[in-house]
Order: sequence, then structure tokens, then C-alpha cells
Amino acid sequence: MEWRQLVKHPGHLLLCFAAVWILVASAANDVAPASRRPSYCQRWCGDIDVPYPFGLDADCAIHTGFQLNCTTVNGSLKLFRRSLEVSKISIPDGKIWVNNMNLSSQCYDPETNTTSYNISGLIFSTKTYWLSHDDNKIVVIGCNALAYLWSFHHVIGCYSTCNDNNPKNSTCNGAGCCQADVPKGIQTYYQGYFNKDYNYTTSNGTRSRCNYVAVMEAASFNFSTTYLTSTEFSDTYYGKVPVVLDWIMGWNTTCEAAKNTTSYACVSSNSDCVDVTNNQQGYRCKCSSGFEGNPYITDGCKDIDECNAIVPRPCPEICTNRPGNYTCTCHKGKHLIDGTCQHGSSSRWIMPVIGASVGIVTLVIIVTCAYLFQERKKLHRIKDKYFQQHGGLLLFEEMKARQGILFKIFSEEELQKATNKFDEEQILGEGGQGTVYKGLLNGNIEVAVKKCKTIDQQKKKEFGKEMLILSQANHKNIVKLLGCCLEVEVPILVYEFIPNGTLFDLIHHGNHGRHISVSTRLQIAHQSAEALAYLHSCASPPILHGDIKSSNILLDSDFTAKVSDFGASILAATDEAQFVTFVQGTHGYLDPEYMLTWKLTDKSDVYSFGVVLLELLTRKKAFDFGGLEDEKCLSKRFLSAVKMNKLENIFDDEIKREENMEVLEELAGLAKRCLEMSGENRPSMKEVAENLDSLRKLLHHPWAPLNFEENESLLGESSNVNSEIIYTGNFSIEKKSKIALESGR
Repeated sequence: MEWRQLVKHPGHLLLCFAAVWILVASAANDVAPASRRPSYCQRWCGDIDVPYPFGLDADCAIHTGFQLNCTTVNGSLKLFRRSLEVSKISIPDGKIWVNNMNLSSQCYDPETNTTSYNISGLIFSTKTYWLSHDDNKIVVIGCNALAYLWSFHHVIGCYSTCNDNNPKNSTCNGAGCCQADVPKGIQTYYQGYFNKDYNYTTSNGTRSRCNYVAVMEAASFNFSTTYLTSTEFSDTYYGKVPVVLDWIMGWNTTCEAAKNTTSYACVSSNSDCVDVTNNQQGYRCKCSSGFEGNPYITDGCKDIDECNAIVPRPCPEICTNRPGNYTCTCHKGKHLIDGTCQHGSSSRWIMPVIGASVGIVTLVIIVTCAYLFQERKKLHRIKDKYFQQHGGLLLFEEMKARQGILFKIFSEEELQKATNKFDEEQILGEGGQGTVYKGLLNGNIEVAVKKCKTIDQQKKKEFGKEMLILSQANHKNIVKLLGCCLEVEVPILVYEFIPNGTLFDLIHHGNHGRHISVSTRLQIAHQSAEALAYLHSCASPPILHGDIKSSNILLDSDFTAKVSDFGASILAATDEAQFVTFVQGTHGYLDPEYMLTWKLTDKSDVYSFGVVLLELLTRKKAFDFGGLEDEKCLSKRFLSAVKMNKLENIFDDEIKREENMEVLEELAGLAKRCLEMSGENRPSMKEVAENLDSLRKLLHHPWAPLNFEENESLLGESSNVNSEIIYTGNFSIEKKSKIALESGR
């Protein structure tokens, strides 16, 4: 399960170049690498070393993904990877430093009272490079500036203000400057952009000259307050924002698999292969311990002469270098004792040494046994600590009372055995909160085991929140929590196994064009709505899902819908506690009102569910990155079709039959109500579920149609209604327009 974010901006022209670049790079990177660099290859571009596997010619690079260009610019030689200037390459670290050519800026002209925007980003190969999570930061500069990084899978940023605290040099903590971590796995491209609703005015009425957002190497940035009142930041970094990219060998492969191919890149003797996982699996090569050099060329890893390389010298007298190591000896007549060479006959010290050795061995055995005993006790204490910290027996009794005898507290050993030690072949899917494995418990009971990928306070809270929420949810159309493991640092959750994949797979690609009847689509929609209505109306306190989308609706063998993934869910708040500092969601499903208020409500789930209804009606994705500019967002395309009275044009052809049109039009009317800009104008999930139930009855019993009054009460005036709809794309609000949905009756 992936997490995606939706943003719209004029800078999306970058998407066109990204798509072309990805296709070219994907084809190019399939070329098998050479085993060595030809002797005629140029090694330097100006003062920058270009080590293999990189090269300045197609024959000199391991494959075209590592081909660079050396070009004369203003009389100086510059190194480029496509359009990106390269300033440094590291073989041991697997990193390359590039200079991004543009900055994203938001500048105000007081003379014309207008604001200009320069939106830019960075494009790079998906198979070879990705944005370094460890070395880069998202930096936002300005007064009252809300800015973001946007990629295919992430929207993340921060808010910089000058109102509460005075900006200080070298300090980037929200006063004039803020920073955010770069998400892991950005492999295609990213953009930096601004929320236009912020006018970047300080508390005393002054304005910062320009606001900026950039992804840049954290070590290269030092904030200056002059960046707020001058063009110094732009003058310093425009055309040369330092960015660090990680790179890998291979794609979607491991060291073990690569070693059996002719394209295996670790060709040097005394070299090792290291697996690298960053959304896509790959590997890097490194020289073995005691060796240094280039593991990608034959005999590239050379022995380190420790006797001369280590200062001070590692031996008191005679140091003898050996492959990967060294030995120390003394001149004749001396013996190496306690790291020093001492005079004396060996017979004088051999017996004491033997006696001391026996004593040391005995002592080591005793200490080792004591250490193992203490470690075992320590492990039990840690497990007991986690067990108590996560609620332990009290949580078990409470959940058991809520969900019956099927709920169980598992031990870590049980889940290790069930998932074959969390083997990668058992992975069912990966999401923002963790990885889901298929498990087989005693009695051949299939289960889904969710384990956190990284351990930090945020993940602990998200897993704990999901466990708490699911412990309170007991509904046939909500994936059931069977138990959990509490003796680990972050609880491991065990769910019922749902065998038929997700609704997204069924609609879009998983079933290769399989016919889906209107009846099946209505069943899935109705059951999903029933689950959400239960969360909103019957749970105490009410539960807001927060990330409704087709990939979070699982399907059983008979296509029974099961709502899943509660990592973004919250318990409905009664105060302002749910205010957040930045927004995370999924492209195409985000409630535009949520983007304005930053408050998640039950009507946010209604909006997202409306997009799922459109997917069922059209069999099109919520957001199509490869589509035309006006057709990328499904909700916008739908509302445009409604406005132009061309609704039938976007219905799925396989269900667009005369006998279905009445139901399809009513279903479209319901989707339109769910997509209202204002949450107050949207129906509740309970109303949506009742409407869908009525439509199922109408579909199954066409001989007993609902009368007009019943239609009005059950379907909520979906047939002929004028309503204001504001489409929001990329966090910007477009002009209001009146639209009407014609029923076609």
C-alpha cells in the first residue's frame, strides 16, 4: 500500500519531461555493465575526478545511467549528468553531488501589488539515483511562508513565520526559516511550491522581499537574516543549489541474484557486495576490510599498508604488512609482551604466560556465562517493560472483552515462526507505517502480520493509534484485528488474511481487464460505506479514517469489502487538539476543505469516498500522472463532464448500458454531493450508505422503482441540483462555478 499526495501547480510541465526521461532512463539502464574501463578513457573533467563506474563516454561508463558529459562553460570545463552539474563523486559512499539549476521562489512587488512565482524541481533517473534522505533537508525561507516538496509519493514541508520570534543567524527553527526531513525513496523527480493563501506579511506590517523553498545538502546551508530582506539567498544559490543523490548498481535485484549474472559489477578481488533497499532493491560494491580503492574495476581494491598508513606505527619495532592485515614482531632477543618488546629469556616468562592464559580462559568462560545469564535476564526485563508499556494484560483483557476469544497476545517467537523470520518472500505490501507479511499460524490459519519498518516515536504513536482504533472497531466490513505482540519496542499487529487483493487492483490493473458488473461495484461501495458509517456514528468515540482510497479497501474471495489501514486515522476530537503543522494524504483523494483548515472531519472521509465512487463508475485512476493537464485529476474531469452535460462520456463502457443508466446517473449524483467543496453540503456516511442500499434495491428490482418522493428522500436530490463546487488542485482554490447534473431520465 502506497501513500500518495495531490498537488496542482503551473510547474507541472516538469511532469512531461519526467515521463520522457524515465522512459529513456529505464531503457538505458537495462544495458549489462562492462567488467573494466578501457585504458583510453578520460579520467578527469577539469579538477573533478570521474571514477569508474562513471565515465565520459558510452564505452567508458558501466552503463548509460552512469554516463556523464564534460562540457566547456564560460571557458571552464564543467561535469554534467544530463542537465545537472556534478561537483563531486564518492565511490565508497555511493553518492554524487549535483547543483540544481533553479530555486522555487515567491516574490512580492509592492509597486504593482502583485506576486510572482518561480516553481522548479529536479528530475533524475529512477533506476540509478534517488534523493539522499540522510544528507538533504527541505529548507523554507520567508515570513509567513507555507511551502512544500512534492513528488509522486510525498507532500511534505513546513511553515516559516516572523511573527512570534525574531529570526537569528545560523538558526532555522521556524523563525524566518524552517526545515523538514526529506522522505525516503524519492526516485523520479520533485518540485518545490507554495501555498498561495499566505501573504508573507510580518506582524509589524513589513514584508519579506521573497520567500524560497529548496531541497539542498544540509551541511552546505547556513541561514542568514539578510536572506529575508535582500536577494542574497537567490544570488548565492540560484543555478547551483547543492543536492546529494544516492546511487546503486542493478535494479530490483540483490547481491545474491546479481552474482549469478554476467552484469555483476563487483569485479575486483577483495571486494564485497552490499544490499541496498530504497523502495527498489539494488546493491553497491565496497573493498573488503584492510583494502581500499575501486571495487568496480579489476584489481581495483588494493591492500592497505597498515605499517605505514597508521600513525603512530601500530608495532613497537618490526611491522610486517600482510594482505588485509599486519603482524608485529620484535628484534632478536626480545619478546612482545603487553604490546612492547622486552629483553629476557623465553623460559622466564613462558610458564607465567601459560598460567596466566589458563586463568584468563577460565575467567573469560565465567564472565561469558555470567554475561549471557545477565543478557537473558535483561531481555526478559525489556520484553516485560514493553509488555507493560503497551498495556500488557489490561489491554489484553479489554480487547478480549470487545472482540471475543479470537483476540490473542502473541509472542515474538510465534510471529517469527509464522512469517519464516519475516522473510521478504512473505511480504504482502508496504505502507507509510510498516510492512505487511503473510503468516501461517498453528492450525494452518492464514493471517496478515504488520510490522513497523523504522523505529521512532512517530511510528510508535501511529502503530499504537491503529491498535487502539481497531480494538474499538467490530464490523463485518472492517478488517479484523486478531491480536498483537506487545513484548517488542513497537507492537506487531496481527489481522485476518484477506485473499483477493485491493479494490485498486481489481479496478485498474490487477485483474487484466476483468469484467466487473454494476451489481458487484454497488456491493463493494455499499459495504465500504457501511464500514465508514459505523466508524463515524457507532464507534465511541467516533473514528475518522483519514485515508480512504481504493488501495485501502481489501476484497475477500466473494468480493466482500473490508476497510483497512488505520495508520492515518484519529479519534474525533472535541477541541483544537487535531491541528497539524503539515498535511499528508494521497493524490486525488484529499479533501480541499482539509487543505484549507488543516482539520480532519468526518466529511473529509466523505469526500475521499466520493472519489472511490468515481473510480467504480469510470474505472479510471484518481490521479493519472500520464494524462493530459485537464484530465489528470478524476474529480476535476468528472465535475467538468457534469458541467458540460457529457457525463456519459466518462462512464466505464462495460457498464454503460440502457438498463443501467438510471442507477449510474443516481450514483453519479451521489458522488457529486460527496465532492462538494464545503463539508457542510456533503451528506453523512450514514446517508451515503442508505442511498447506496436503495440503489442496490433499485438495480435488483427494476420492476418496483422508487417514486419521486422516495428518490428525493433516499438519494438527496441528486438528479437535478444546482450547487456550488470549488475544485482544489495542488492546494490552490480555483474560481467558483455553477454546475448542474442532469439525470438523463
